[in-house]
Amino acid sequence: MTTTAPARLRVVEPGTPPPEPERSAEIRALAAVQRTIGKPPVVRAARGLSLFGEHSAGWFALGLVGAAVDRDRRKDWLVSAAGVVAAHAASIAVKRVVRRQRPIDESVEVLVKTPSSLSFPSSHATSTTAAAVVYSGLTGRNLVPALVPPMLVSRLVLGVHYPSDVLAGATLGAVVGGLVRRLVRKRVS
Repeated sequence: MTTTAPARLRVVEPGTPPPEPERSAEIRALAAVQRTIGKPPVVRAARGLSLFGEHSAGWFALGLVGAAVDRDRRKDWLVSAAGVVAAHAASIAVKRVVRRQRPIDESVEVLVKTPSSLSFPSSHATSTTAAAVVYSGLTGRNLVPALVPPMLVSRLVLGVHYPSDVLAGATLGAVVGGLVRRLVRKRVS
């Protein structure tokens, strides 16, 4: 026969605030990002990035602009733009399998509407990274450092993703973007 130890009672002095609830490391990190840099100008910029990246529409539009301007490589730009949309679609497929819910905690403020409650991976991070990779190949400039970190941080500032969501999204976007970039390079050779 096993016995359990009696529960310990915690004596709280009158007027003492209740203890903070236990929070995961990701929630603590997310709340820290919001406290540290979630100032009005940063939130406005993050909302702008969110709107631009919604459903990969802004990145797809940039690919169409590239196709219109760079007529010699029109097909490469169109294939690359389609690759960005494919990366976005891949992230949606993973979201529907994983079904991780977006952060919900009183220490995190959600500052933008989202099309679903699913969080993993971040589709914004996926399509932005894919766009940065494929468009880097077409422009001859490394766009990744300029485009990816701001979008990843914006998702945390807005309180709609865990840090692991944006890292997984960036990884997925890099893989898909790398495959599309290789396809475009092979087509040119």
